[in-house]
Formats: sequence, structure tokens, C-alpha cells
Amino acid sequence: MKSHSEHGYLLIFRGTDWHKGLSPEEMQRVFNDWMAWFERHRRAGRVAGGNPLENEGKVVTGGGAQGSVVADGPFAESKEAIGGYFLLTVRTEAEALAIARECPGLPHGVMVEVRPIAGLCEAGQEVARERESTALTA
Repeated sequence: MKSHSEHGYLLIFRGTDWHKGLSPEEMQRVFNDWMAWFERHRRAGRVAGGNPLENEGKVVTGGGAQGSVVADGPFAESKEAIGGYFLLTVRTEAEALAIARECPGLPHGVMVEVRPIAGLCEAGQEVARERESTALTA
């Protein structure tokens, strides 16, 4: 459970071909380093969860009266494809960035995107502000 002083951040790992050109021994070392990094932060209570993602999936678009379209995807380049994520519970963005900087995949081309988790999406925030404004003027 998150305390009031903790915030959620999502680390998004981009790059699914980090292992290309590595020997089997090097791949095993990086994999072991990655698992140790995850476990260290999980045991410390900073990682609430995380998983690798499969390379294939579906993309749903459209909606409304025309219905939606389901297509195979995503179709990102390998260096941009999302390979996995960690859900962090930390006190500050600086702490999230420090964890991201430790990623064992960084020297092999992985990029780590650090995103704060919002309580509401932008539209939800706008609705809340409108309700608040209406309540103040009523």
C-alpha cells in the first residue's frame, strides 16, 4: 500500500534487441544482472511489479458508431518497441531516475522511460476542475 509520501512511477523499457551481438555467456550475465536489480528493488519495496512483454499484440482503434478495428501490432522498430516495465513506488522522481540509471540494459541500447502515474487522466482532471468551479459558484 502506498503511503502519502510515496508516488507511483512507471519505468518503460524500450529496445527489444539489446542481446544482439552478445555471446550466450554475456546474455546470461546481463539477464542475471537484470533479475538481481529487479529483486533488490522489489525486496526494498520500491518495485510493486514488473514484467517483460511479448513482441506481438493487438492494437484497437476507432470506436463510436463505426465500431472499433482490431489489428495485429504494435509495429514499432525494435529499438523503440516496449520490451517490459517496472511499476515503482518511491518517494521522489529523483529516486525513480536513480533506479532507471541502474538498468543493466542501458549499455546495450535499452532506453528507460520514466513516467509519473497520475491519479486522473487529463480529461478527468478537467472534469474535476469543472465540478469544483461549479460547486464554488453555486
